Amino acid sequence: MSEILFECYGAPSVAYGIDSLFSYSYNGGRNGLIMDSSYTSTHLIPVINSKPLLSQTTRLNWGRFQSAQYLLKLLRLKYPTFPGKISDNQAEDLVREHCYVSQNYEEELSHYLDWTGLEDRDHIVQFPYTEAVVIQKTEEELAAAAEKRKESGRRLQAQAAKMRLDKLKRKEEELEYYIQLQAQLEEITTKKEKARVLESNDFDDENQLNKRVKELEASIKKARNKDVGDVEEEQVEEPTFPLLEVPDDQLDEEGIKQKRQQRLMKSNYDARQRAKIEKEKEKARLAEEQRLDDERRESDPQGWIEERKIARQAIIQKMKDRERLKAELGNRKSLANQMRMKSIANLASDNPTKKRRRGGGDDDTFGADDADWGVYRTIATGEGSDDEEEEDLNKNLKDIESQLLKHDPNFTEESTREAQTDWTKSILHAFLHGPYPFDSESQKEINQIHLNVERIRVPEIIFQPTIAGLDQAGIIEIASTILTERLSSSSSLISPAQRDAVLKDIFLTGGNTLFAGFEERLRAELRAALPAEQEIGVRRAKDCVLDAWRGAAGGRSGRRVGGVRE
Repeated sequence: MSEILFECYGAPSVAYGIDSLFSYSYNGGRNGLIMDSSYTSTHLIPVINSKPLLSQTTRLNWGRFQSAQYLLKLLRLKYPTFPGKISDNQAEDLVREHCYVSQNYEEELSHYLDWTGLEDRDHIVQFPYTEAVVIQKTEEELAAAAEKRKESGRRLQAQAAKMRLDKLKRKEEELEYYIQLQAQLEEITTKKEKARVLESNDFDDENQLNKRVKELEASIKKARNKDVGDVEEEQVEEPTFPLLEVPDDQLDEEGIKQKRQQRLMKSNYDARQRAKIEKEKEKARLAEEQRLDDERRESDPQGWIEERKIARQAIIQKMKDRERLKAELGNRKSLANQMRMKSIANLASDNPTKKRRRGGGDDDTFGADDADWGVYRTIATGEGSDDEEEEDLNKNLKDIESQLLKHDPNFTEESTREAQTDWTKSILHAFLHGPYPFDSESQKEINQIHLNVERIRVPEIIFQPTIAGLDQAGIIEIASTILTERLSSSSSLISPAQRDAVLKDIFLTGGNTLFAGFEERLRAELRAALPAEQEIGVRRAKDCVLDAWRGAAGGRSGRRVGGVRE
């Protein structure tokens, strides 16, 4: 540097010095402790008779640059999907304009996200965005669109109901056929004939047939209770089907067609009648269960409440597991997604598996068990993503919570899952989006950053470096050590009067000391760390940023400046 200055620029003389000492000299300091927190680091330098005690100087590796980088890391962790890019200069501006030093960090942090007053504490930083253009429609167009949606919804509901009913009829016909097949097998005496009949119906043995019958009965029962139970029979009189008793050889071609139509109508009527009977049986079963449950609650109310709470917790845990699985499926590196891709690869493979080759044949029994088809649901949307199951979980949870609200005095509306997941009561929502609702479709809100706890967390590092993982003491510990131990141990060089003078002139300089509340926090912390009878004085440079330059410029006139080497 010196060679360049003298040979390239022809400088007549050069003076090297410490910027904080220049600032201290410019502000008329003689005996004191300089706290210089600037761009890259913080230094504490004791000065006696305008001479710095460099052997007692301590450096803290934290400044405005590290504060900006720390805030940048916090924001990236807080908003991992933020669409914009936050530059280093923008991070420094955020630190300078929004951060301040808390007078009681632990106390303020514990209540920072409280809803009371959060509007003032939460600062919103809006980044540039492009909002999608929305074409405004007239009231007539909106009304017509709403009516069209309603009509479409009614039509879809009718189609869905018809499809469910057709599916139920097919299952009932299949069940009736298999029941007849069971009766037929009971009449067959030889095992060979039974095996032939079972094989002709794609069954390996009677156990497989019985299992299929039970599955159909359970499926039909569930479908009746959920859908068909709402269908009311419009005809009061029982319909008649006279052609069903007439043999086909006594009917002409038109009569045979009518007979087929009557057979179909009779099967539909029988299905509705069976549905009614099953519905009545289900009502009676539910009434009996409710009666037994009421008796259980009256005989042991505390045990009944505990059982309901355990059941509620089990449902909530299952819902959380489903949500976690959905989140994992969104990550292509997660184990759940890797297993899904493995299933897809196995289904797409044209080669037989090792197990099939070892078996000595390519006979594929896939589909013999209805559970086999669940693999397609798994690879399509992920395991456990059945919408009907999710609806059942929500319904069961609401039923249990309504019972607890009615019979448990300690279970209130605030205890329900709906209240606990309410965004107005979520600390995480307050941390991410402040006291305002969040619209994930709004580009304006997506490109917003909310600064709340970061406003006091970033400046606190200089007092508690361990928050940022820095293995150093804070400025209060360093200052108290210098003032009470190091200067006292140098009693042969420093008189008590000079030590008192140092305590009365603690000088702040550097841009990183410009946080609001910095001087007040420093004075309060030093007052608590130093002897009560000791007088303390804390002052700030007239210009914490430029006084170092002014002090260096003043040294050109021959004025003595501490720490200068010519």
